[in-house]
Parts: sequence; C-alpha cells; structure tokens
Amino acid sequence: MNKFKYTTIIFLAALIAGIIPAKTGSAQQRQNNMREHGEMQTMVEDVHSYSNPQMIKVSHVDLDWNVLFDNKMLRGTATLSFERAANAENAPLILDTRDLTIEKAETSADGKRFTPTRFAIGAKDAILGSPLTIELPAKARSVRIHYSTSPNASGLQWLTPEQTAGKKSPFMFSQAQAIHARSFIPLQDSPQVRITYSARVRTPKNLLAVMSAEGNSRTAARNGDYRFNMTRPIPPYLIAIAAGDLRFKRLGKRTGVYSEPSMIEKSAFELADTEKMVEATERLYGAYRWGRYDILVLPPSFPFGGMENPMLTFATPTILAGDKSLVSLVAHELAHSWSGNLVTNATWRDFWLNEGFTTYLERRIIEAVYGVPRREMEATLGRRSLEEELSDMDDRDQILHVELKGRDPDEGFTGVPYEKGALFLRHLEESVGREKFDGFVRNYFDSHAFQSITTETFVEYLNKNLPASNPKVSRADIDEWIYKAGLPGNAPQPRSDAFRKVEIQAQNWIDEKITAAAIHPENWTTQEWLHFLGSLPRNVGTRRMSELDDAFRLTTRGNSEIAFQWLLMAIRNNYEPAYPRLEEFLTTIGRRKFVKPLFDELAKTPNGKARANEIYKKARPGYHPITVATVDEILKWNVSQT
Repeated sequence: MNKFKYTTIIFLAALIAGIIPAKTGSAQQRQNNMREHGEMQTMVEDVHSYSNPQMIKVSHVDLDWNVLFDNKMLRGTATLSFERAANAENAPLILDTRDLTIEKAETSADGKRFTPTRFAIGAKDAILGSPLTIELPAKARSVRIHYSTSPNASGLQWLTPEQTAGKKSPFMFSQAQAIHARSFIPLQDSPQVRITYSARVRTPKNLLAVMSAEGNSRTAARNGDYRFNMTRPIPPYLIAIAAGDLRFKRLGKRTGVYSEPSMIEKSAFELADTEKMVEATERLYGAYRWGRYDILVLPPSFPFGGMENPMLTFATPTILAGDKSLVSLVAHELAHSWSGNLVTNATWRDFWLNEGFTTYLERRIIEAVYGVPRREMEATLGRRSLEEELSDMDDRDQILHVELKGRDPDEGFTGVPYEKGALFLRHLEESVGREKFDGFVRNYFDSHAFQSITTETFVEYLNKNLPASNPKVSRADIDEWIYKAGLPGNAPQPRSDAFRKVEIQAQNWIDEKITAAAIHPENWTTQEWLHFLGSLPRNVGTRRMSELDDAFRLTTRGNSEIAFQWLLMAIRNNYEPAYPRLEEFLTTIGRRKFVKPLFDELAKTPNGKARANEIYKKARPGYHPITVATVDEILKWNVSQT
C-alpha cells in the first residue's frame, strides 16, 4: 500500500467518523443530499405494482389539473421525470393506472419540447388496475401524459352540495393509500418509489384547493387557480388533494386547520393542542422536517379516522367530541411525520413499520401532552381491541410481516400492524429501558430519513443495535414477534388505575349489586366510558340495555366512539329503541372503523341482514368508494339493488 492510498483511507475514515468536518460538495455531503432526495434506494419486488423502477425510476411528477365537478373527474396532464438504470437504454416506462382515460403520451429530452410516443394499456386486474406501457426514445428524460379520471375513481370522492355541511357548494377529496393513487395519477404506485411533485390546480372560483404540499391556499384569493410544490421525496400514496368551500384558522406558529365554514370554530377548539404535540414529538424524536403541519377536517364520508398526508393531515369530523378526548388521532397522524412519511414501508407487507411505530409514538405524544394515565387508558383499549380482533382472525393475518400476494393491500389494514406493532416496540422499550430505546428510535429515523425500507432492513438494523448489547432482547424473540401469529407471552400489559375502578363498577352492575343509577360516571372520560361498555358481556339483554339507556341516554350520545360501542351492543342485544339512531349513524358517517363492524354484526342474523340492506341502500350513495367496496363484500351487494 503506497503512502497516498494510506493517507486517503485515513482521511475518509476520519471524515465518516466526524473527526474532520465535511465540506460543501464533499462525498459525505453528496450522500446526505442523495438520502434527502430519495436517491439511495434499492428497489425490491412489489407485488402490488406493475411498474419497473429497477430499470426506470420516476423522480418527479408535475400535475396540471382541471377539477370538473359536473363531470366528477380530474382532467389534465401528468409530466413524469425519470432516471434510467445503466442497462435500461431500450426499456419502456411501465406505470400503474386504474380506470384512467389516456388520451396521449409525449416524451422529451429537455423538458421543453415534447413529441408523441406510442403507449399501450394492458388488461385490467380487479386489484391492481391496468399497466400503462410507454415507449421511450433513447434520450428521453420525461414523459407527459394527457388523461382524465373516471367518475368512479377509487381514490376520489365527489360530494354534492347537499352532502356537505354548508349545503351550498360541492366538495372533492382524495384518498390514495394504499394503491388508489393510480386511480387519479398514472405513476409508479409503489411506496418504495419516492418522488417530489408540483401541481397547478384549477377549480370553480368560489372554491379553495389544498394539497399535501407547500401552496398558496392559506393566503390566496379565491381565483380558482392554485399552485403547489412538495420538495421532499414522498411515496405516491401521500399525494393528496381536496377542493371545496374551505376556511383556514391558525392554531400555532406552523399549525392550522381547514374546514367548511360552519365547522371552523369547533375544529379550532378541538385541535388547539396541535402545536404542543409537534413540540413534544420534536423533543422525543428530532426536528419536524416538513415545514408546516396543517389539518383538514373533511366531511363525515371520509373513510378513515385520519390520513397522514405530509403538511396536511386529512381528518374525520368524528373526532370533534367537544372535549379533546379523541385527539389521539391527531397525535397518531402527526407521528406519521416521522414514522411513515420520513421512514416508509417499502411494500405493503411492511405496513407495520408505518403503523406500529406510529401507534407507539402516538402514545408517547399523548403521555407528554396529557400524562401517563391517559396513555395507559389508550394503550389498554388498544390491546383489548386487538385481542378481540385476533380471536376471529386467520393465523396468516396475525403476522406483522403479513403475506399479501394476490390480495388487496387494504386487507392488511387490521389492528395487527397498529397494536401488535406498538406492543412489540413497547416490549423493546421495557426490555432495554426507555432512555436507550428512545436513542435507538431517534437514530433509526435519522439514519433512514427519506427512505422506504423493508422489514428485513429493519430487523438487520435492530439486531445490530439492540440485542448485541442487551441480553433481554434475543433474535428468537424478535422473530417470534414479527414472523409468527398471535401475541407472544411477553407482550406488555398496560395498566390503568382509573380502569380498575371502572371494572369494579361494571362487575357490580353485572352482578346486580348496584343499579345503573348508582354508578355515577359524571367525571368519566371517553376512555373510561369505552372501557365500561367493553367490560360488559356481549349479551346483557334488552332489560339491562334499557336500564343503562334510561340512566345515561347512551342512544343519543353525540360522541362518535361511545355511540359506536353502544350501537354495536344494541345490535347484539336486539335493542330496538336504538335502531333509529343506528340508521342515522350509518347513513351520516362513512368511517370504516365504525361502518364495517356494525354491518358485520348486522349481517350475522337474517333479520339483521335485512335491516342492513335497507340501511345500506340509503347510505351507499354517500359512502367513499373504499367504504363501498368493504360493505359490498360484507353484504354481497349487487349493484342492481340500488
């Protein structure tokens, strides 16, 4: 080894170790820049995408859309910039689509002059949609696709004025997770393909458009012409848009809320602690890297509790309880800014990396803002819900690293990636100590920032950084948690003193030692109410249901979580006085967390299924396509029934 080589190696080693600071333009700086722009990524097989990022990887999408409410479609162009692998000179670009009308494809070598090229749309698969294959000249570096969406696009919902709170203007919003982005953008719809994006969006002039990006919506005049730019690389499922009669209210120096005008004050009150949550999370896990954190409170047909679109969380109005008791959902979606948006599952088999970490972080944020007792109540409810779900679940779906080949990735959206994943991380924390585990998690986010990773990558990182120095964590233990069904025997059991008192009250009432009137729950939180109802037998009988209802007016409760638990009990106990409320609930709220279990329970008996069909006939036109697909399957619904 000559002296020059030896000196170079010593210099590089010192640079990597941080002894010598990296200069601008150095190898280390370039490596950091590449990571932040999603360029350090090894592509793996994704069974839910037709695309070929191993050969040609899309890096940026520029959208130009007209939002056509009368036609229920987006029409315009998507211009995709891409990079080719060394051996891909003659390879076509393959994209994912679902029910898109492709009018023309053009290519460009310089992003300025575009010429038409040939394209082909493949056969449609019920889950994956259709591949779009585009021929590329040797020097092409971008492609522009002229297209329009279907009025029935699975990732968009179009609401009439009558279906909104204001009743005057239409409303449109997207939901791209898991593989619904392909229904409104032709792209490589795989979470491992991180992209930046820009957009120009034209709407009717009285409406406001918002997107998961930096834009002019907070300050722009309502001129119907809006521009957006996301400079950080994100997976395609985080591209989001909404348009409607919206207002904005500031919550903090970098936080705010959008909603329809009639809901803005209520929303701002409920979400007032958002800035505190951002600050608490930063203290635990490092800087918030997305600029602003705003929340859009959507109409009640939104199919999920929330969606963690960067810079603009979409949220269900069912969290507006009036007492901030349901804002754990905000903590959850905020936590995704680190786990999910910053470090992302590479495929939908790895979904637990998003949701397990996020549920764990959510509880830590709740603890920091509202205290340990609230965290333990939330964690206890989460574990009980998981145990109930596992009791009716196939073994294959009880595994964190779940097999989803040939299945819709939406089938993986169970309690397992959320609650089992969070329990696994809590187990690690309790095994090695909070201080060490917090350092591990923070380093995990920093070292994998703006990357999409597989379970195998995480396990390798975990084995390298925890078991080696902590005998309480074994590789066999890790494998059992990730690759085997059920809950391991060492799964943490959250404890709540408040819940123990509730359990005593519930048992005394079950044993008829006290009447409902003697319970006195005046100071109970929402979580205590949920635990009380969850502690009762599945079948308490109509007489006892009536006793509870007379004492606490549970059928008329406005809190969505309490109402849902009570209505589930009403179905199981054939408690007819609650049936009008059940119909109202199911015809005004489209959140899958509530809708699916209620229809599941109704469908278990002939009378219940008949009632379900009558209700669904009224509710179906107002549900999001994702919720429609779920309930159609439960009831074996034939479209001719509508």
